[in-house]
Amino acid sequence: MSNDDPTEAAASDAESASAEGKVRGIPRRRLFALGGAAGALGIAGVGGGAAGYAVRGAQEKKQSAVHLRYPFRAEKQQGILTPAQDNMYTVAFDVTTSDRQALIGLLEDWTVAAEQMSAGDLVGGAPDANAELPPKDSGEVWGYPASGLTITFGFGATLFVDEAGKDRFGLTNKMPQVLKDGVPKFANEAIHASESNGDLLVQACANDPQVAVHAIRNLTRIAFGTAKLKWGQIGYGRTSSTSTEQETPRNLFGFKDGTNNIKSEDADGELDKHLWVQSGDDPASDGWLAGGTYFMARKIHMYLEIWDRVSLAEQEDIIGRDKRYGAPQSVAEPATDQEFTPIDFSAKNAEGTPAIDARSHISIVAPEHHKGAKMLRRGYNFTDGNDSLGRLDAGLFFIAYVRDPRTNFYPILKTMAQKDLLTEYLQHQASALFAIPPGIGTGDTMIGQKLFT
Repeated sequence: MSNDDPTEAAASDAESASAEGKVRGIPRRRLFALGGAAGALGIAGVGGGAAGYAVRGAQEKKQSAVHLRYPFRAEKQQGILTPAQDNMYTVAFDVTTSDRQALIGLLEDWTVAAEQMSAGDLVGGAPDANAELPPKDSGEVWGYPASGLTITFGFGATLFVDEAGKDRFGLTNKMPQVLKDGVPKFANEAIHASESNGDLLVQACANDPQVAVHAIRNLTRIAFGTAKLKWGQIGYGRTSSTSTEQETPRNLFGFKDGTNNIKSEDADGELDKHLWVQSGDDPASDGWLAGGTYFMARKIHMYLEIWDRVSLAEQEDIIGRDKRYGAPQSVAEPATDQEFTPIDFSAKNAEGTPAIDARSHISIVAPEHHKGAKMLRRGYNFTDGNDSLGRLDAGLFFIAYVRDPRTNFYPILKTMAQKDLLTEYLQHQASALFAIPPGIGTGDTMIGQKLFT
């Protein structure tokens, strides 16, 4: 990576004025407009006039996205309210040592490396510093810009108490009740334990896939002898937006999804209500988790070959939205500016029946039908090749950040599993729950420092 360009650094400093949406001196909407992720060009073989301007604009937007840098030290961890990047690599580690100090040492080393990589630097400096030793950095992003890299860390239930009930590192009395309770079982799921949960979580997001993979690769190298990789998931083509300045992307079913969820521009009171753990939520974890959040992931296989044989009208009825524009079916004449039109679940169609099926996806997950519960979504598409029959092994790596999954996630997922028309085309295959501590302070030496003090 490189920080040598003063223009890049100046632009980055503007971005660094935001600590997960806490902006000083820069209008909030302008800041997030600067931080929007690069969009695909979608144009080939055209030139001149408006078309040429559109191409140049898309190229400039792409260049802006790869030169973004976000502050590593802030009140909140990066990679939560940060404008969702184009690529994601999320992994979980199992700690292999029983030595508390060795675990602390790992978290300290990870903190140093993550701060370096988030700034656009290589781990430990230039990889050719000493030719007689293995390089401290693998080197595959040498000279690359920071690409909006964010690295987010979390702690799983088994870090506090292992499956045999042993207090591994003297942390049991600080274990949140949410982690003790775990994730309930839901209908129609086939969860693979080897691809679920873990001791430590690392989420790396970037606007260049190689930068995201580089981050995980080097943190894995640092963990050798202390922790081992349990599972990993690479995602592309974000399926949700965390800012109103970002266009809502499409999932592999071809629909815009996650429109009515938390955005970074929401009022602090709204974010406190649905996203950030509050003091008093759990006395056991108040000292280290207040101000943080919970990470909830589901790896969802999508039966794309079956979906592709469903008529357009039925697809729209299943989702509850117009496929082209994303407008809710309660809108009589969908258009480009109607995706965010408030959903009217009482609207009737020309036949006098409900315009939106009560079992449609947007109806089942609507906050109005779950006591106003909302979540922050950061999901990504994934494609892991093909199976032996040539079918795509693909789907959605669903990520939600919530204040309490027991109120803001589990009830929604339960209703979806039981009633959602979309469930017929989905299979939940992995699940993960982690506590995400608040940000790394100026004087902190490690992630989650208050947990260990």
